[in-house]
Amino acid sequence: MYVPHFNALDDADAIRSMVADIGSAQLISVGADGYPLASLLPIVWHADTVIAHLARANPHWQAIGADEPVLLVVTGPQAYISPSWYATKAEHGKVVPTWNYSVVQLAGRATVHDDAGWVRGAVDELVERHERHRDAPWSTADAPEKYLQGQLGAIVGVEISVERVEAKAKLSQNRSAEDRAGVVEGLRGEGSREAEAVAAQMRALGTQSMRRPG
Repeated sequence: MYVPHFNALDDADAIRSMVADIGSAQLISVGADGYPLASLLPIVWHADTVIAHLARANPHWQAIGADEPVLLVVTGPQAYISPSWYATKAEHGKVVPTWNYSVVQLAGRATVHDDAGWVRGAVDELVERHERHRDAPWSTADAPEKYLQGQLGAIVGVEISVERVEAKAKLSQNRSAEDRAGVVEGLRGEGSREAEAVAAQMRALGTQSMRRPG
């Protein structure tokens, strides 16, 4: 992934928090015909391992060989940036549109698990991650066992041993403070959740920069 130094994210805790908040990734591998395959999957990342599962009906899992290199792409909020929002547009007009976004890429090797015990453990972990904050969290134990076994039989597990982590936040860091302020104001006026999320990231980044010792 192309990552200019001013867009690089190198805070390991912040990267893991971003991946956990998003909770899903595009699993990308190469098929037998040489063309890429991609499946959007819910994921859990702990230590150096990502666990996920695919529908058994999805042929993607059958195309993943043992210890095959794969890529997980975790995409955060993104938005179009209008040049009309830059303060410098009024000064010299030398501005063009761009796209702001955040993304994490996890590269590693995959192992497919077509084992009921492993798959249930992976599902339990995923469910616990997303249910634990609820007043009455659901668990697999709440479903009739026969029904649950049928559902588990319809999915296949995949485990990725993470070998490389790259993270990027393209949030107008290369622009002046005045231009960034204009972008934040412009995004907030777009009326979309994605644009507001990017604006919130930019405000947080600006606050962090101000708190850094000079």
